[in-house]
Amino acid sequence: MQGVPAHFEHPHDAAEFRRPAHRAGVELYRAHIVRHAFEPHTHDGFGLGVIEHGVERFRYRGADHLAPSDSLVLMNPDELHTGHAETAEGWCYRMLYVEPDTAASICGERAWWFDQAVRHDAAAAHRLNALLDALWQAREPLAIDSLLFALLDEFRRHARTSRPAAAGASPRFAPVIDYLHANLSQRLTLEELARLAGLSPFHFLRSFRDHHHATPQQYLMALRLAQAKRLLAAGKPPAQVAAAAGLTDQAHLTRAFMRRYGTTPARYQRQLRG
Repeated sequence: MQGVPAHFEHPHDAAEFRRPAHRAGVELYRAHIVRHAFEPHTHDGFGLGVIEHGVERFRYRGADHLAPSDSLVLMNPDELHTGHAETAEGWCYRMLYVEPDTAASICGERAWWFDQAVRHDAAAAHRLNALLDALWQAREPLAIDSLLFALLDEFRRHARTSRPAAAGASPRFAPVIDYLHANLSQRLTLEELARLAGLSPFHFLRSFRDHHHATPQQYLMALRLAQAKRLLAAGKPPAQVAAAAGLTDQAHLTRAFMRRYGTTPARYQRQLRG
């Protein structure tokens, strides 16, 4: 697998992205990770994938999860998560990231929700791995769309069709989340966020962390990098992206992007163009 080993500490770490040019809201990813540890980050879409070899450990919705070979990874949109190898040989995996509106248009069904982040189903993993590989190789729009439909139809059997009420943001923190989204490029203080929630600063910090499994700063950085990823995918220059996303400079963007997505902004853009 061709990847980006020159940008990792370990020579066997590699990651690649692809986006079908004709189908918005879809991103493909494949990687072999040995030493790299992904910092908390989010994706705009569902993160649906297969562990081909090795074992991944990741933090998701306040709990640690182990995903061994031949297991499925099923993540909901906008959920903070991490990732690192549990075994010395690392782990090799493929992912499909698909935004909810795109998934709904393909499947004709809204309000998917996955209540288990890892499913152990070797037969399904083998089928999905073959479909993900075929989708990565496909270049014709009709073939890509047919494979997307087959993949989502397969993943559909693991989803619920209604989101649990407890899975959403706390009403107390909803104004805070909206404020973070609206002020990604600003230098924010704990006090101004706490006022939005009606709490004292460190009471707010503790409560926010307990509910979202991340501090406000970690959550803000995840939102900034998700925005940076969207702007890079739209072809914006990295220096302009860094400023728009609230990062210090292009070097800060490069370091932060690498820690969360396993590649540099420039290489990410080249992979999408390719």
